[in-house]
Amino acid sequence: MSFKIKNISSLFGVALVALSFSQSAYADKLDDIKKAGVIRAAVFDSNPPFGSVDPQSHKIVGYDIDFAEALAKKLGVKLELVATNPANRIPLLQSGKVDVIVADITITPDRAKVIDFSYPYFVTGQQFLVGASAGNKLDAFAEARIGAVKGTTGEQELHVRFPKAQVVAYDDVPLALTALRSGSVKAITQDSSILVGLLANAADKKNFKILPEFLSTENIGVGTPKGEKALLNVVNASLLELEKSGEAAKIHERWFGKNSAAPEPRNFKIVALN
Repeated sequence: MSFKIKNISSLFGVALVALSFSQSAYADKLDDIKKAGVIRAAVFDSNPPFGSVDPQSHKIVGYDIDFAEALAKKLGVKLELVATNPANRIPLLQSGKVDVIVADITITPDRAKVIDFSYPYFVTGQQFLVGASAGNKLDAFAEARIGAVKGTTGEQELHVRFPKAQVVAYDDVPLALTALRSGSVKAITQDSSILVGLLANAADKKNFKILPEFLSTENIGVGTPKGEKALLNVVNASLLELEKSGEAAKIHERWFGKNSAAPEPRNFKIVALN
């Protein structure tokens, strides 16, 4: 089969229009943020010390919020906080309702298939919160009812580590703690730093304890849309600058220092990964 191109300039014009449409359909997220003059960050509002509502100012504050503010400052744009829960973090990002996730999200291979992650800006471990009179070993709860927050790595890890356990998923940490108080579950699991903060604000904290053994190690990163390399590069550059200037350590001291509600030593540094 053969045919003749009667008007190659017209065909070339159509190709340029198609290319232009393709490029606009996949506009650079970083450019969009700068043009809008605002970056929208998914954050927690009930997960202290990463993000919670300050009772005096009624604003969302926390470790994650300080990093989100630093990123907005580097970009020279305003920061819009979008409160979320663990299960909705990635859907919010994928739907374009937020530009980044700064909400204590653990870097995992499965999540990295659908979003991109920055260098870790926090490293912690998954632990158990149990009744004060309960056993001191994780294996003691191998067949128990254990509470976890829906959509977290803690929930996933429980199914792997304790396949005979009854894993009960809750929308947030306060609900999981309520279940532990009522006896609906024998333990709840979450990042150690969050559990410490949870107990610090609990009037009945003497009734509970955090087991010393770790269920897993958690590397926390900023989530960005898949393939948005320019935005990811700026996020990573911002994190490295915060580490180099000492500001990252100050943020950690503010929320996890010895005088904080959730003291936890900073046994990590923000470093570039290959």
